[in-house]
Amino acid sequence: MKIKLDENLPISLKSAIENLGHDVDTTQHEGLRGSTDREVWEAAQKSSRFLVTQDLDFSDIRRFAPGSHHGLLLVRLRSPDLRILIDRVTKLFRGDDSAGWTGCVVIATDRKVRVLRPASK
Repeated sequence: MKIKLDENLPISLKSAIENLGHDVDTTQHEGLRGSTDREVWEAAQKSSRFLVTQDLDFSDIRRFAPGSHHGLLLVRLRSPDLRILIDRVTKLFRGDDSAGWTGCVVIATDRKVRVLRPASK
């Protein structure tokens, strides 16, 4: 899977996810640090990447409707300390389920994963 990590995630998460076989880009490595949400979103879509973020601005599913993009993971942990965050996100991408997340909005908390899939036609 092609993934883009938002700047609100630790840069060390890049190698942890790459070690699982994913192609990972970061906003920092692309020179997008400090960019607007719109610029980050457009960069992810232009490069066909699944965006991973903690930014609640991406939680509006009317604006980011499943099926209208390459995918979005919103990570919402109660205590997002570095180790817990890396462990949780790595575990999510280690699972077989992540292969089917293209075009979906995925919301991950400490205990649950909610996958909003594109509507069937």
